Parts: sequence; structure tokens; C-alpha cells
Amino acid sequence: MITLGYDIGSSSIKAALYDIEKGKEKGHAAYPKNEMNIDSPYPGWAEQDPAKWWEAVVIATKELLKNTETKPAEVKAIGISYQMHGLVLADKEQNILRPSIIWCDSRAVQIGNKAFEEIGKEKCLKYFLNSPGNFTASKLRWVIENEPEIYSKVYKFMLPGDYIAMKLSGEFTTTATGLSEGILWNFENDEPARLLMENYKIPESLVPKIVPGFGEQCLLSKEASEQLGLKEGTPVTYRAGDQPNNAFSLNVLRPNEIASTAGTSGVIYGVSEEVKYDPESRVNTFIHVNHSKKLKRLGILLCINGTGISYNWIRKILFKPVIHDVNQTASYEEINKLAEQTSIGSEGLVFIPFGNGAERMLYNREPGASFEGINFNIHAQNHMVRAVLEGVAFSFYYGINILNDLAVNPKVIRAGLANMFLSDTFRKTLATLSGAEIQLYNTDGALGAARAAAYGAGFYNSFDDAFKDLECVGTVEPDSKNESEYKSAYEKWNNELKQKLIN
Repeated sequence: MITLGYDIGSSSIKAALYDIEKGKEKGHAAYPKNEMNIDSPYPGWAEQDPAKWWEAVVIATKELLKNTETKPAEVKAIGISYQMHGLVLADKEQNILRPSIIWCDSRAVQIGNKAFEEIGKEKCLKYFLNSPGNFTASKLRWVIENEPEIYSKVYKFMLPGDYIAMKLSGEFTTTATGLSEGILWNFENDEPARLLMENYKIPESLVPKIVPGFGEQCLLSKEASEQLGLKEGTPVTYRAGDQPNNAFSLNVLRPNEIASTAGTSGVIYGVSEEVKYDPESRVNTFIHVNHSKKLKRLGILLCINGTGISYNWIRKILFKPVIHDVNQTASYEEINKLAEQTSIGSEGLVFIPFGNGAERMLYNREPGASFEGINFNIHAQNHMVRAVLEGVAFSFYYGINILNDLAVNPKVIRAGLANMFLSDTFRKTLATLSGAEIQLYNTDGALGAARAAAYGAGFYNSFDDAFKDLECVGTVEPDSKNESEYKSAYEKWNNELKQKLIN
């Protein structure tokens, strides 16, 4: 028996087949091979055509089925992971009315800030656990204010994953988990966020039918089955945003477990059993995939903009000139080894990594990126490389301290063996400061969605059963022997950051 998972990203669409009986991936495909374009017609805007997502889903699915010689009837269920916080608008005939306003679009910031003041900080945090911010609801309000002709045709609004479910089934559906990420869910009353919707003048009729995150959500239509090469009636049994799904993929379902990613930007996603919010809005709280009325599970998400992009930048800046072919540069593996040859603390060199926009965890300040304490007689390439890795790890630990205030005290951090988690320097620094064991896995969002689809279809009796075959490929323990050196280096970094925030 096989399930199919999709990961609808802003750079590409990934698809994976999961063999339930073997507990392993059967195949993987991605399209396009180069990154999808993000259109920015005005500063701060970020849009994509949802039709391009569907086109990529069709191509990736056909490639996957062909390469694995999988028959349509073998696929028993479908799961969907998707880029969070986006807005897709459709009319009654399911025609898309405008490009999707995606997660990194910032046009609705002031709309969210205004609603936060009008509704009241205490009410917003009590009912929504978040400021309305620049999330899906605020983006819809922007359309109401600025594109009335388009808004007059809207039958339903959707998140990106809801759009894919619509294309698969011909039905408009959403989930409570998805609505919570759009700040469209009232945690206190366990219902859509009518208070915010009234402020934004969003009729509740625009909300699609709410279906469970796990379980039969909709069925594959005849039209979609013909396009994809799958069997008509195949159920869609799971849907979640990419960060909750990444946590699920890593079996992060219990309190005091953390899932982390460190790609271009970095994410720390912790699970709490308490319905809590950050009074200072440095993090966001959403419904986690295994949340229920009886068993509360909230996902607390902290995003750091300046992570992998910092390491990519230093790699290009420092190493491209020494390579004969100007289109090539040193590999990450090579520069990771260079960092490992350098002492903890980079001999006093400090790197502040916040050069990729305003950081929410720093109260939306933008301190920028910088090296502090450069000594021309001491510091060389290896010190700069290690300082960047340490600076990013320090920023993660800074964020974990914020989660500690919200009763998330990690005993374990789980991550995919990818990006900055390939660096022993980065991993050991983070493990030692946090005091948590880091567990590394070979999994990704598409495979996680396929595994979740198997659970949603009833092929597993419990989450423990679903993850019995998930293999940990490596662990990193805190370095107790050198703990004082790591802590001293962090304090120096933290003091430099405080000075920059003061200035």
C-alpha cells in the first residue's frame, strides 16, 4: 500500500510516495527543476500564480508514478503540505481571481497593526493568540480595501493548501489548523475568528467548509484523476502548513519537543500543551496537527530571517575569488571543515546575522548583519566562517530562550539532515547552549505529508505506530566538557547584539 504526499513550496513543488508496509519512501520528484518565480510588482509585494503550482503538481506526479512504476490503484491516500499564510481567491466556478498573495508579502502590515489597536491587544491575544499581523486575514482585508472589483467576485478565500485540495476534488474545504495560521481562528471559543472578521468586514460565508486535519477531507475528482494519472475517488486525508508538517515529519508531537529548520531562513517550532501567547508578539502560536479539544497541542513558531542566507553569503564572498572558475566556489563541506579547525568563540570575532530584513523576535527591529571585534593580526577566513556558524546558532538559542518563557523547554531538537544542520560546528553549538539532544533524520515535507496521509486514512492505530520505522541517522549531544567556553562566546555575542539594539 502506498500514499502520496505533496509539499507546495514557493520555490518548487515536491511529491513523494510512501510505502506503508516497508515504512520507507518509494520515490521522490520535484518540479520545476529551477526555482519558481516570485513576482514583486511593487516593493514589499510577493505573488505567485496558483495555476503554476497545479501545473507543477501534475508534472511532478506523472514523473513520480512513471519513475517508480506505480499503478494508480496502488495510491490509497493523499496528503498536502503547503507554504503558510498565503491568500488565494476564487469565484463560484473555481476561477482564480488574482495572483496569490504569498507568505513573504508585506503589504498588509499596517492593516494588521491597525486591527490590533482597534480590537485591543488583550482581546487579540486572548482569542487569537497572535496579533492580526501580516497574515491571511489582513491580506484579504487589503483586497477588500484596494481591489473592490475583484473582491465583489469572491466566493471563497483559501490558503495555498486549500487551493490544491480544491483542484484535487472540485470542493472548497479548509482546516482549523489552516485558519489558525491566517489568524482566523478563535482559540477561546474553538470557532472561526468572528471578532476579527467583523472588524475586517469579511463575511463568514467566504470561509470554506471546515474539515479535520486528519481523516477523509475530500475525494479525487474524475477531472483531477485524469490529469494526474491517479484513481478517481482516492481520498485526501491530511493537510497542514509547512512548519507544522515539518514538525510532524520529525515526530514532534509532544510538549518540550522542537522541530527546527535552517535553510535560507530558520525556524524553531516547539509544541506546548498550554494555550499560551507571547505578550510581546515575538512568536506565533497556531493549532498543531494533533491538537484536539481533549488534548491541547499548540505549535509555537519562531522565525529567524538571517540564517542560511548568512552562510551562503560568506561562502560566496570569501571563497569565489580563490577558485579558477568564477562560476564555482568552495563547497559547504569544505568550509564546514575549516570552521571545525577553529577554536570556540572564533578568537573573539562575533557575527550578528540579522541582515535579511526586520526580525520579529527582535520586536521587528532590523539591526543588520555585521562582524564585531575584527583583529587584522589574528582573524582569517576560518575565523569568519566559524563566527557566522556560531552567530546563527546563537540566534537560535536566543529564540529558544523566548520559547522558555512560554513553557516550552526543549529536551530534544529534531531536524532534517540538511542545510546548516550538516555543520558539526552549528549543531554542537546549538546542542550545548540549549542543553538538548539534536536528532537528525532523512525526511522532508513531501514524505511527511505522505506518512500523515497514511495515518489519516487509518492505516496506523497511533502516532507511535506511524513513526516506528522513522530512522534517526545521527545525534549530537551537548559538549559538557567545553560548555563554559560556548556560554562565554554566547554572552559576548549577546552583549554585542544588545548594543546594536540600543543604537
